[in-house]
Amino acid sequence: MQPDESQYLNCRTGDIDVQPTEKALGVHYDVEASILGETCNARHEEKKSARKCNIRLRSLNASTDISALARKVVEECKVIHPSKLAEVEHLLLYLQNRKKPSSKCKELLPFEGMEDWKHSVELATTLINILCFSSFSQFHGLITHYKIGALCMNIIEHELKKYDLWQDELEKKSKAFILFDPENQRLRKEHEKTLKKYQSLLVKQEQLLRVAFYLLLNLSEDTRTELKMRNKNIVHLLVKSLERDNEELLVLVVCFLKKLSIFLENKNDMAEMDTVKKLARLVSCEDEELMNITLRLLHNLSFDTGLHTKIVHVGLLRKLTDLLGDDTHKHIAMRIPYHISVDDKSKSMFAYTDCIPQLMQMVFEHGEERIDTELISFCINLAANKTNAQIICEGNGLKMLMKRALKLKDPLLMKMIRNISQHDGPLKQLFIDYVGYLAAQIKQEGDEEFVIECLGTMANLTIPVPNDNCSAEDDLILEVVIMIGTVSMDNSCAVVLAKSGIISALIELLNAQQEDDEFVCQIIYVFYQMVFHQATRDVIIKDTQAPAYLIDLMHDKNVEIRQVCDNTLDIIAEYDEEWGKKIQSEKFRWHNSQWLEMVESRQMEDAEPYLYGDEPGALEQPDLFYSTDGMMAPEPGLSPDFYSQFHSQNGDFNTCSGADGRPATAYGFRPDEPFFHSYSSTR
Repeated sequence: MQPDESQYLNCRTGDIDVQPTEKALGVHYDVEASILGETCNARHEEKKSARKCNIRLRSLNASTDISALARKVVEECKVIHPSKLAEVEHLLLYLQNRKKPSSKCKELLPFEGMEDWKHSVELATTLINILCFSSFSQFHGLITHYKIGALCMNIIEHELKKYDLWQDELEKKSKAFILFDPENQRLRKEHEKTLKKYQSLLVKQEQLLRVAFYLLLNLSEDTRTELKMRNKNIVHLLVKSLERDNEELLVLVVCFLKKLSIFLENKNDMAEMDTVKKLARLVSCEDEELMNITLRLLHNLSFDTGLHTKIVHVGLLRKLTDLLGDDTHKHIAMRIPYHISVDDKSKSMFAYTDCIPQLMQMVFEHGEERIDTELISFCINLAANKTNAQIICEGNGLKMLMKRALKLKDPLLMKMIRNISQHDGPLKQLFIDYVGYLAAQIKQEGDEEFVIECLGTMANLTIPVPNDNCSAEDDLILEVVIMIGTVSMDNSCAVVLAKSGIISALIELLNAQQEDDEFVCQIIYVFYQMVFHQATRDVIIKDTQAPAYLIDLMHDKNVEIRQVCDNTLDIIAEYDEEWGKKIQSEKFRWHNSQWLEMVESRQMEDAEPYLYGDEPGALEQPDLFYSTDGMMAPEPGLSPDFYSQFHSQNGDFNTCSGADGRPATAYGFRPDEPFFHSYSSTR
């Protein structure tokens, strides 16, 4: 603090209360600290809230002057504002008249001499019931101090072991009764008596377990206490208790497990103990509260991939889908199958349930409203499976989905349709009638996400190339290609199309329709539009073989095709140096081949007979173009494969390393283009 600065403290009194177990007041207050400058302006402020101090009043008794004591407390305790005097006096009067706890209660609190609880279930139940104030967090410190929570866990563990012994004993007596003489009335009465005794003990034990678990559940509000419970294997005790039939106990146990399941370690413990299998029988129970809390626990567990696979294996998927029609449970019941639908291995299992028809009905019942996010997300996942997509499209399913999506401009619903369109087979043919509607959405201004999904849907429609008898389908495909060329003028549309893999599909179509000049020209026009945009230009040049196909079409007989190719290749050559060299090399090779043909044709016309001798077969000699003076004759063992390494492969044109440095042609070496290999002459 600087010399010209001063510090200012301000306390604001909050609530004042009494301590539950001793004669003391608890004062809550806030502290504000400020550093003041020369002009008394606050240069720095800091506030600390939720402070508390305890004022012990050891001298308070029945004869104490409450008014005088209240004034003394306010004067000496600086955090209590004088305006609180009346409230302090009232609390002191309450403490003066409050009854002291009896000696019996004092003995019960520390549980001294509690060894007898093992011999009496009723005693243990009564003692834990006395601690009903565990519902109030203010008393948790007191309960924890006397280690009552640890005692409850010991009681639960002991009772569960007793239950196992009872089960074994009852099973032995039942077997003995059946084996010896089932018709013996004496044995029958003894067996019935044993069974009644077991049921009576079971009722008392379950009551004890319920109050003990309830106390532990209250104490688990403190995560540190909950961690201690986990270290004492609380998850094991709870999961073992799921075998019971008492609905009140089961509600408490499942609720406790749900609270614990949000922590990874507890979730792993539940997975090891096969908790999902034990919960399966509770999903179809009649108790609404128990079913609801069970579904919520399963929802927490379903975030784990292994556990939601276990949910499918134990047969819960059909039970969960049946609950989609129940208004009480459908929202939580939908979230669990949604998590399962994320796994590709489990998607196909929904085809064997009534889930998809129910979901489709929910979608169409929304009217003009947007579909719930959970519902449409579930449908999007299911549509990614081919079998599910076929069920969705049954009847007028696709027609109604498309109508709703186009009317409401719903991007999530269009994403579902896009997933349907990605499957090969008859499903793609269903989209032929909607290509025009999808294309119309692209031209309109609207939601960008919706337009992207429309483009993605059209990009998925890679309809197989038809045969010669399908002229009507040829015309439709040609219109689609023309539409793609039109929308490619827009940068965002071109990016979506390029990333969708449409270029590869167009190259396949180009190979199949290479005799149709209209198809070839329109496909090249799509490439021409895409090379104008930076993002799509990189995709075409680096990720596809489109430039190689364009080089092959540079010298097509159709003038329009040559013109579009030249313009497209000029742009590619300008932005990519490697392809620029290949394009220039091919143009140079073509020009040289034309010039050589012209020279040879003139030589043939002007040649004199004596230049070739009088032998009529002189022109057919094979060494006329392959050997000259000063070079060795071609080796007889030289295979034609030697020359094939210089041919075009995958659109990459290799240059010849010969003496004249001329590039190799895309079609192989011709007789009028002598190849001077690097072998030295040996005369």
